[in-house]
Amino acid sequence: MKDDTKRRAELADFLKTRRARLQPEQFGLPTYGRRRTPGLRRDEVAQMAGLSVSWYTWLEQGRDIIVSDQVLDSLARILQLDEKERRHLFLLTRGMIPVSANEPAASDPFPSGYQAVLDALGTSPAYLLDQRFNVVAWNTIACRVLRDFARLTGRDRNAIWYTLTHLESRELFVDWDEAAQQAVAAFRTIYDQHAGDAWFEQLFEDLMEASPDFRLWWPRHDITWSCDPHEKALNHSQVGYLSLYSTTLVTPEAPTYQMTIFTPHTQEAANKLAQLAQMDNFALAT
Repeated sequence: MKDDTKRRAELADFLKTRRARLQPEQFGLPTYGRRRTPGLRRDEVAQMAGLSVSWYTWLEQGRDIIVSDQVLDSLARILQLDEKERRHLFLLTRGMIPVSANEPAASDPFPSGYQAVLDALGTSPAYLLDQRFNVVAWNTIACRVLRDFARLTGRDRNAIWYTLTHLESRELFVDWDEAAQQAVAAFRTIYDQHAGDAWFEQLFEDLMEASPDFRLWWPRHDITWSCDPHEKALNHSQVGYLSLYSTTLVTPEAPTYQMTIFTPHTQEAANKLAQLAQMDNFALAT
């Protein structure tokens, strides 16, 4: 199947990039003369993982072969994968059912009650993303801190697209490079899981055309799970520097949706959020 072929190609690329970042000295392997291969060679990975060189080569070539959990665990250990990378390796190997290419996820109704939760968060900006990173719900303070989602339409409501292609995004994030690389890694994670999906392929092609930074970072094959909590520093046009903490929640009842909540990292940030919430005739972020 075309989708399986695409998924195996992503698996092959993922293995190659992870192998390339390791050095033989880390494993006490001898090095003789100039090495043409960056990082470990295939035969070195195969030997340490207890696999035949031919079999591992087939895996990196994206061939349709059966891989046991024991082998995957061994490769994860040798390639020094962290937990999110190990999970990604298993997902790429096992495969996932692609989202229907004919029915955009943005048109799917989000779970009832979620808007009430967003509104109840008060001075904590929050929004709801669907499985394609489209913002489908938000609270008022999110519009005052991040951007006015209600004024955005179509592709501009996609978090990945907005982060990488809008000048306002570069002005908003104190460390835009970090935020944008996280966005690329998040997109790569989901893109790999839905190999061959027409919607993701179109967004990929559009990003490759529109964003030089995306073209630069994509070959690294970095991945991330957006549920990982992290600090997020913003440059706000009204109140200046905002130090926030970003947390993403996923519920079993709606696993394809994720709610991202920004809480103040300092008392100063809490005071500024309260100030923004109380402003009259506020010029919403754009």
